[in-house]
Amino acid sequence: MKRLVPAFAVALVALSACTPTTPIRLGPDGKPLPQVYRISQADSGEIQYRMLDAVNALRRARGTQPLDLDARLNAAAATHSRDMSVQNRPWHFGSDGSSPLDRVQRAGFEGAMLGENISETYETELETLAAWMDVADTRSVVLDPQATHMGFAFYQEENGKIWWTLVTGRRADRVASAF
Repeated sequence: MKRLVPAFAVALVALSACTPTTPIRLGPDGKPLPQVYRISQADSGEIQYRMLDAVNALRRARGTQPLDLDARLNAAAATHSRDMSVQNRPWHFGSDGSSPLDRVQRAGFEGAMLGENISETYETELETLAAWMDVADTRSVVLDPQATHMGFAFYQEENGKIWWTLVTGRRADRVASAF
């Protein structure tokens, strides 16, 4: 019996580490309130690769070729994410009237711009991708069999709101071989 008391104390201490440090807040409906997804400096570099891996897993499941990240498409996506925040509205046109095609060309992407998905949310990149997959138009951008490359970027405001942009394209050196 004397041996059980120290073992019980150790188990109790170990289990206490498993409890959340902040209590879960409930809304009027009794469901947990959403928490703001804060992107740390350390995470910001990994987000593009998490999204790329998730997009490519979805594409492989549909028998479609995987995409490569393209720095120029990333730049076009980053420019638009920031600009949507400045405009305070999620839409495909820049404050200067630029279209997705204009931004991709300005960023120096040589090839065909195929699609752009945008989002204004407090959700993670993977929750945003799941929402895009629930809608035929945005799903078709993610799964476009003509796409060879993608760009993905975000801008997070102080209040936690995130503006996501995903751009797909087909590089010029692959356009001619596709037909």
